[in-house]
Amino acid sequence: MIVGIGSDIARVERFARAVQRHGPRFAARILGPQEQAIWCQKGEPVAYLAKRFAAKEAFVKALGLGLRSGMQWGDIQVVNDPLGKPSLALSGEALRLFQASGASTTHVTLSDEADYAVAFVILER
Repeated sequence: MIVGIGSDIARVERFARAVQRHGPRFAARILGPQEQAIWCQKGEPVAYLAKRFAAKEAFVKALGLGLRSGMQWGDIQVVNDPLGKPSLALSGEALRLFQASGASTTHVTLSDEADYAVAFVILER
């Protein structure tokens, strides 16, 4: 049974400007530890950052809560299996709110083109 659905689209250029202006500090505010380690190695770090941000926004929309106080962007991490399939790794307040929603499974898909990154998240019981 579907508990929630969320989607988000992010303009890649917005993230390019933010990284240019604030440097790695900007990425550190959005990415969790696993994501930060990968971000540093990426050939297209801005697209990676935009996709992760879109996935996190889609997740909080699927919860129906928005980014609540106590939940931090780093509590929601997008990780990939060996074949590249993305999934969400939740911790802290994000995990608590996910469990309280009654959901037990997340599904996430990411896509990007030159100008935009998009994410879609389904929470399932």
